[in-house]
Amino acid sequence: MDISEVRIKLVTNGAERLLAFCSITIDAAFVVRDLKLIGGPVGPFVAMPSRKLCAHCHGCSAKNPIRANYCNQCGGRLSAGQAARDADGRMRLYADIAHPINAACRDMLQKRIVAEYEHELIRAREPGYVSRYDDIDEEPHRPRH
Repeated sequence: MDISEVRIKLVTNGAERLLAFCSITIDAAFVVRDLKLIGGPVGPFVAMPSRKLCAHCHGCSAKNPIRANYCNQCGGRLSAGQAARDADGRMRLYADIAHPINAACRDMLQKRIVAEYEHELIRAREPGYVSRYDDIDEEPHRPRH
């Protein structure tokens, strides 16, 4: 697998741990958007794009926030404990949409994204800087030479 392009959008006014959003292009053919670069205690790490998990009402089948006690559609009481829990017993509120299958792939992605983030920080200091992430929907991702 070749990461042919990484686009970074620096976050300056966001939550204090969120450093950037990024997109990656794989083999100049497949784009994954909305990866997040988060500042961690031992350095930045990549969080994969995710979706918020929901619970379904047993009465009307409507989707509801995972922590809701009552259905937003019919008002019926929702079953307690519907949410899946992680290994530490915490409620899982989000599920990855895309993620690496093994540690080697995760490490390769993270190293490339962190390196591009560091280059973007340098570019951001230049006069007239414009993030390439902002034109993500205007032009196709092409490998840089």
